[in-house]
Amino acid sequence: MLLCRVPALSQTLARWGRRSHRGGGLLLRGALSCSSGRRHGVGSGEAQTLYRDTVLLPRTEFPMKLTGQELLDRELQIQEECGFADLYSWQRERKAKKEFCLHDGPPYANGDPHVGHALNKILKDIRTRFEMLRGRQVHYIPGWDCHGLPIELKALGDLGTSGLSPLQIRQKAREFAEGAIARQKAAFQRWGVMADWDRCYYTFDGAYEAAQLHVFQEMHSKGFIYEDYKPVFWSPSSRTALAEAELEYNLEHVSRAIYATFPVVTLPPEIASEDGLEGVSVLVWTTQPWTIPANQAVCYMPNAQYSVVKRDDNCQLLLVASERTANMAALLGTELQTVGTFTGSQLEGGFCKHPTIPDKQVPLLPANHVTMAKGTGLVHTAPAHGMDDYGVASQFKLPVECMVDEDGKYTELAGPELQNLSVMSEGSDKVISMLKECGALVMEERCVHSYPYDWRTKQPVVIRPSKQWFINTASLKDKAKEALQKVRVLPESARGSLLAMLDRRTYWCISRQRSWGVPIPVFYHRETGEALINKYTVSHIAKLFKEKGSDCWWELPAETLLPPEVLKKSKAGPVSDYVRGEDVLDIWFDSGASWAAVLEESDSRADAYVEGKDQIGGWFQSSLLTAVAVKNRAPYRSLVVHGFAVSEKGEKMSKSVGNVVDPDVVINGGKHSGEPAYGADALRWWVAESNVFSEVQIGPTALNSAREGISKLRNTLKFLLGNLRGFDPRVQAVDPKEMHYVDQYMLHQLREYGIKVTDAYGEFDAGRAIRVLQAFVTGDLSSFYFSIIKDRLYCDPEDSLGRRSCQTVLEEILDGLTRSVAPILPHLAEEVYLHAPGHDKGETLFRSGWIKSSSVWRRPGLEEAVEGACAIRDSFLSSIPGKNAAQYDLTVAIEPGLMFELMESLQEEPTSTTSQLAELMMAARVNLTSELPRDLHPEALLNNGTFLINLEGGVIREDSAYTIAAVPTSTARCPRCRRHTAESADCLCPRCQTVVSQAH
Repeated sequence: MLLCRVPALSQTLARWGRRSHRGGGLLLRGALSCSSGRRHGVGSGEAQTLYRDTVLLPRTEFPMKLTGQELLDRELQIQEECGFADLYSWQRERKAKKEFCLHDGPPYANGDPHVGHALNKILKDIRTRFEMLRGRQVHYIPGWDCHGLPIELKALGDLGTSGLSPLQIRQKAREFAEGAIARQKAAFQRWGVMADWDRCYYTFDGAYEAAQLHVFQEMHSKGFIYEDYKPVFWSPSSRTALAEAELEYNLEHVSRAIYATFPVVTLPPEIASEDGLEGVSVLVWTTQPWTIPANQAVCYMPNAQYSVVKRDDNCQLLLVASERTANMAALLGTELQTVGTFTGSQLEGGFCKHPTIPDKQVPLLPANHVTMAKGTGLVHTAPAHGMDDYGVASQFKLPVECMVDEDGKYTELAGPELQNLSVMSEGSDKVISMLKECGALVMEERCVHSYPYDWRTKQPVVIRPSKQWFINTASLKDKAKEALQKVRVLPESARGSLLAMLDRRTYWCISRQRSWGVPIPVFYHRETGEALINKYTVSHIAKLFKEKGSDCWWELPAETLLPPEVLKKSKAGPVSDYVRGEDVLDIWFDSGASWAAVLEESDSRADAYVEGKDQIGGWFQSSLLTAVAVKNRAPYRSLVVHGFAVSEKGEKMSKSVGNVVDPDVVINGGKHSGEPAYGADALRWWVAESNVFSEVQIGPTALNSAREGISKLRNTLKFLLGNLRGFDPRVQAVDPKEMHYVDQYMLHQLREYGIKVTDAYGEFDAGRAIRVLQAFVTGDLSSFYFSIIKDRLYCDPEDSLGRRSCQTVLEEILDGLTRSVAPILPHLAEEVYLHAPGHDKGETLFRSGWIKSSSVWRRPGLEEAVEGACAIRDSFLSSIPGKNAAQYDLTVAIEPGLMFELMESLQEEPTSTTSQLAELMMAARVNLTSELPRDLHPEALLNNGTFLINLEGGVIREDSAYTIAAVPTSTARCPRCRRHTAESADCLCPRCQTVVSQAH
């Protein structure tokens, strides 16, 4: 159905609308006395006062603007007066047919609240408030991730760990986390986040830790968790193993890359008979020269082609991949003559001399991870220091010897020249020097590339083997992918990243060598080192953790941790044979098990997880893997992945750059003049207005936009409240069937608006909800409905059907608008509700439901009648550009038919100054006829148009033509209502005469 709209109603009408909004156009300045005034025995001054007193201008105590401390005080007052603190518990106790569960990804308890917290928490709160208003019982329990190295390091400060027991470290870390939690919680409450703040979850709670151990035990019993000695990402700066999710990749890392030779001492059998291959060396390239001492093999690609080439400058023979020879020639600055060419598979059985370890030989071995993108097509392989290298070692039974300690220094296994040297600095220097001394260094170059860093210390990591606990994610991958197919992902584009992250993770190291965390509940046999861990030991430890907290792992004697009945069931020896483990669980396992500790046991599945895109490889994944392992399904029905908060220039926020936006300063203002107090609702509007699925910019521009958006909305709400003064919808509301058509039409538009807003919130798209709101306020209300009804609203008798009809609709609009913005602006919504008519004192908006609408608001032919009239008005206004419509008489000629019948429903008599059609046209008088009169005024402005009527889904279609003639009116402007409907300039129009007469 074509919807006809007037964007601005013409400049004249827009000006009239603005004057009327202020009431200025209706307050008479020196109005002329008229015969009606004299007839009633009053003079001109008295008449002016009488006119003014009978004009029903908007009146409300709702303030147009709140700024500074007044705004802050009002928000806090609203929170108190409207029971923000009790709202969550109230809605949990009420009966509801459905529950909506949004599981809170726990923020890290290691610092002050920041704008990223605001983006995440407010986005969640908008959805939970919306669901609560819709009548659902919301399950939303805020939580905090409380363990881990950053908290431990910050808690200890300059003390370090020297001389402190694990329990002392844990006590300091707990105190630090509790302080951060208190600050963050207070901020979240100030932002208006609805939750049961007395019943949050914390990963250091005994009950939470117990639930986590049950997940651990279940995964262990199914074979998903195992202990092994293999390479892991190791952070020398943190002295602990790291999981993939704890890495940051520094794209500007600089390495000393080298090309080095491994002389071939045993030619591969298939090419041994070839002439001219004596003295050939395999050429390898690596960005990690410190791993050369740990070399156990050189790998080739079986189906690639390899060449032995001779250098023109020194006759050296080198074995390289054929497709890399041109690059190598350019790099070395010499011609390379091909001596022989072979396939990779022909290299099998060859052996090379290790360049730095005398008498050590290493084999040439096939491997699928070899690529031709860089280097020589032959890969130096150190199983202790590479994931792919370790895979080769496992296949060919190569030794995996670790020459690097927990501080990232060479051990004695590396030899006296290297022992105690840091592998990433002086250790690399020494290895390059050794290669140069033995003639194996062909070339060195500076290489800028992506390299993994510890996300906490911002220092580079190494790969080294150690005995750790792992989750075999390779065996869970397919199940996890299948589970993800049933999960809705917003935006859908994030699904690919989720799947790619899963693909890259073959195993997950879950043990950490720290004190502040949940202990891995394992005991080791003193002599054999064999691990004692089963459902009996873990269940007992979980029970103790639930009662006493995980500190008891260090506090209680071994006999309590491993009582006789548990040892008996475990078929283990005496407790004296065992020592407790010292590792703690990765905090990603901590938080990844939250579904088991927080969600309702009956389902253990949330309707939504909502976090930033960094959680694609973090909490989203760890939650998925643990839930799939235990429950065979994802712990969430939908995932919402939002972007990061960035500066106004799109830069990552950094204290050193000075572009950090503090949410506390946003709300309360800062010390500088350019940091005004915006209040919590402005912060919430910023979140809602943003495209949260990309990077979200914040700064003065965005915040001023938020403030301006709220200010314009307040203006509209104030207008609505002002015109509802003294109106009680419970007793004075007009039945929709008795309303003016334009009023009924607006109820229909309001219903459509409510549907659109509801859909937007349901898609986590509060930005669309705001755009729908602004389009409705600007297009349907300000430019259309408000400008049409002001005359009826201000100048009709107070208790007239027309005015009450209008007020009934305004009350519905006020109610619908207020409820529709309540999830975003809870403080403003409740403030409006306190001033709004139709409910008892003490009622609050959030306890009274969502937008109310009725299907009876939609009547066949209603849209066509009003929109057909709008189409006629468009033609009328285009014929009088820049002129005032109120100064014209309008003749509308329509051939008999459906269109004519619709216009007759708006104006039954042939000519009228007070009909609904005249009101819509905003003209002085409207004549409705089937054809233009022959004696048409010579100055008449003519215009033609058509309007397509489409009823009953296309069953009834009629393209109707109309002609309009606009003639300057001969009537005078009424001094009270300012419409050109009076007999003379000193006389009131008939409508105003009646109103003034009744008032007098």
